[in-house]
Amino acid sequence: MKHTGKITISLLLVLLLLVSAAFVRSGDLFFQIKKQLTIFSDVYKEVATQYVDDIGPEELMKRSVNAMLEGLDPYTEFIDEGEQQQIEILSSGTYGGIGIEAGYRGDHIVIIAPMEGYPGHRAGLRAGDIIEEVNGTSVRGMSPEEVQRLTVGDAGTSVSLKIRRPGIDESITFDLERERIEVKNINYASRVGENEEFGYIQLARFGQQTAEEVRMELLEMKDAGNFEGLVLDLRNNPGGLLNEAVKLIDKFVEPGVTIVETRGRLDDHNSTMATSEPAIFEDLPLIVLINYGSASASEIVAGAFQDLDRAVIIGENSFGKGLVQTIRPLSYNTSLKITIARYYIPSGRSIQSIDYSGYDSSLDQAVPDSLRQAFETKNGRVVFDGQGIEPDITVQDYGSSLIDLALQRNNSYFFFISDFIASESPSEGSELPENIFDRFANYLIEENFTFETPVDRHLEEIDRNIENFGQESSAQENLDELKALLKDYKISQIHDNRETIERNLHTEWISQIMGERERHGAMLKIDESVLRAIEILGDSHEYQIVLRP
Repeated sequence: MKHTGKITISLLLVLLLLVSAAFVRSGDLFFQIKKQLTIFSDVYKEVATQYVDDIGPEELMKRSVNAMLEGLDPYTEFIDEGEQQQIEILSSGTYGGIGIEAGYRGDHIVIIAPMEGYPGHRAGLRAGDIIEEVNGTSVRGMSPEEVQRLTVGDAGTSVSLKIRRPGIDESITFDLERERIEVKNINYASRVGENEEFGYIQLARFGQQTAEEVRMELLEMKDAGNFEGLVLDLRNNPGGLLNEAVKLIDKFVEPGVTIVETRGRLDDHNSTMATSEPAIFEDLPLIVLINYGSASASEIVAGAFQDLDRAVIIGENSFGKGLVQTIRPLSYNTSLKITIARYYIPSGRSIQSIDYSGYDSSLDQAVPDSLRQAFETKNGRVVFDGQGIEPDITVQDYGSSLIDLALQRNNSYFFFISDFIASESPSEGSELPENIFDRFANYLIEENFTFETPVDRHLEEIDRNIENFGQESSAQENLDELKALLKDYKISQIHDNRETIERNLHTEWISQIMGERERHGAMLKIDESVLRAIEILGDSHEYQIVLRP
């Protein structure tokens, strides 16, 4: 008994020491906070009152706060009183804008997802486009939220975006008119396949009731009979509510399976979210489509399905945003959006593409392959962290070129198809005429269509020099010959980009000749990723080979 009492006393002493140590560490932290705040307050007061130039206290404080947050990840930002209202507008689901979602890629602000059917998407903006200016103002040093707020305004007003597209050296300006943006959870749902044996659901975001809306669509498809698989389209879905993402997975995975963990510095920020309801479609073959515009909650859904070998993932690499933010209210109607944790999906991997610890914003520091960690899915397939979600089957989007960008910016596709329909009066739902490309090429030549290249600027510079220095006529003749060759080159680009141009003509034809529902269905029939998904769903052997190699 005495021996037991000594052990008990010893354990109590150890426990007391641990508690005391924790208290000391906590007390030391609060002392350091108080000390540093006092120093900061003294410096702030001296600069505000004694500095040679007059600096407003509000401006000085904002500079100080922004400098403090600059060394952290770029998603942590201070939101002042004037920005609160715009945030509420953006989160309400209805506002005037151009329909884009902005985010970080290294030191750049990029378009994560252009919303289908809205001005940005129609003009040809794409996921991954780097935003350089909004209305002539450089976005360098701004956060994605600040850039996005610049694009918001009254419907009918204009906004100008200057972007740079990877693979194209030239910056391009898009002049757009704002429209009323109404964000829906489900953009489109229908049956697809030769015998309409598969379902297709395109999710625009994970908002309130997303999972329930998907469940209702699935039950309708099931009740209609002959329901053999589903294509879940998460392309250009920037994310949303994490709990809705988990509830959606619930419909396809048995209860009790961990879907996502959040791990932060504080215990309050650590959590585990698992499936909890009976899966009503546990055995339904499933394909998930992703691209660079799939971010956050979309990546968790695609990544969880991949880790659990529950779905085949098709498309392109996702965006790679695996950081958790919360908004903390501060004094005087300001707030702080702060990163508090990271997401981890079932295999244990993170979807975050960039490690911001010790990050140098002058470099675009995606995680190098040598530092990426390997993980295993439920069936033993090897997957990696550090690059978002990599698809099981890659289907690349169509490339871009200067001529295609110019055609979209000038609305050439729209005007040509509109004029063609007005003159030919085709019936609703008519097929695209076979000779449409040749007619379009002739139309461009007749309209003296051109687009700017780097060579144009060099030739203009030479032209000015000839005029300024009074060069002999032979130099001018040579220059004119070069200009004629450049014109021929531009015409040749029409034919060199025939495949892309024909696809865009087809898309524009469908948009103008069909009603909304028919238009969506027709678009799916020329969508490479959807066609590949249907092909895999129709071949159970190939479907299983991907998930069980």
